[in-house]
Amino acid sequence: MVIALATQNCWDLHHIDINNAFLHGYLDEEVYMLPPEGYLKARKDEVCLLKRSLYGLKQASRQWNLEFSDKLVAFGFTQSVHDNCLFVKKDDQSFLALIIYVDDVLITGTSVEEIQSLKKYLNDLFTIKDLGHAKYFLGLEIFRNDAGTHLCQRKYILDLLKDAGVLGCKPASTPLPQGYNVTAQGGAMFADTGRFRRLVGRLLYLNLSRPDISYGVQQLSQFVHAPTQGHWDAAIHLLRYLKGTPSLGLFYPVGQSNKFEGFCDADWATCLLTRKSLTGYCIFYGKSLVSWKTKKQKTVSKSSAEAEYRSMAATVCELQWLCHLSHDLRINVALPVALWCDNKAALHITANPVFHERTKHLDIDCHIVRNQYKAGLIHPQHVSTHHQPADLFTKSLGGPLFRTHLLKLGMCCSTHIPT
Repeated sequence: MVIALATQNCWDLHHIDINNAFLHGYLDEEVYMLPPEGYLKARKDEVCLLKRSLYGLKQASRQWNLEFSDKLVAFGFTQSVHDNCLFVKKDDQSFLALIIYVDDVLITGTSVEEIQSLKKYLNDLFTIKDLGHAKYFLGLEIFRNDAGTHLCQRKYILDLLKDAGVLGCKPASTPLPQGYNVTAQGGAMFADTGRFRRLVGRLLYLNLSRPDISYGVQQLSQFVHAPTQGHWDAAIHLLRYLKGTPSLGLFYPVGQSNKFEGFCDADWATCLLTRKSLTGYCIFYGKSLVSWKTKKQKTVSKSSAEAEYRSMAATVCELQWLCHLSHDLRINVALPVALWCDNKAALHITANPVFHERTKHLDIDCHIVRNQYKAGLIHPQHVSTHHQPADLFTKSLGGPLFRTHLLKLGMCCSTHIPT
């Protein structure tokens, strides 16, 4: 899932890296070490006195998170209950938002003075490296101009192709051939299972900015325990697609509306091994894609309507979370949210659950769709299958339709690469 914290010209993303190796107070035993490279505060012949080295301990991540969270709260930030990595600080004059991943931090806000004050506060407590305006964050390349923000992972993709040994391969037009089903691929077991697992793991991280490969990666990730040669060939085909589109990424234009819009779809009994259905959804904020997922459903659905209804339930849960997160970010969301589905039976059940014999076997949690419809959170509507962008997350499409849905997702190639 991707959320753009700054889509307005008055907000700037700042990237800082915190050196958190010098937290004290966890052990009485004295340990000495030389200051690390880049630590400029130590004078000549000085060493570090550590009461407990933070890195390498089982409780390290928890202790660091508690320490950093307490310091941010003391500065006036509030930790979001919907995402513990998000901290916000708001008053009548300014608004600050901060996201942390271990010791890498993204800061954005409406006041440059407040951002500088926060950086000084953190630098006094810890040693930070101010990387300025965000251009590269955990493999994610960020480019901003007057039109909006572009996210891609070009360098990550090129490194991935180089490590896999396919940097000079012939590009493919789609992640998987049309109608291709990975579960049907048999053949001999792939000899290097570790290589396959590493590749799938890196592709899962690439899905952060590439929703177009979500279906292919989901299919491959089912067989990391015992991949066959057919599965490896499918992975190579996906890499060939990435070879032709290394700069493709998400674009978030400025000046958007305050409306969410969701599209959900299901592929009934698509898994040939378990006959479980596949859920796919994508959610837009204005014209920007902010959330997407491809996931196999937990139980077997007895009809296509039931599979679609479960897909709607998963989408509604995501919409609820996004609405709560928007409230934390001081964004007013227009309700109800349009939820587009291409199955009329599922829409009828939502509006008027009178088909008792067909619906009483559904899990109770699926009726969250009905409850949120009555509460005014969503407004389910029908969309033609040919105009359903969520199809891209549930099946392997042909070239023309695949490219049409890519445009609907707001994906484009960046002409400016920060790295």
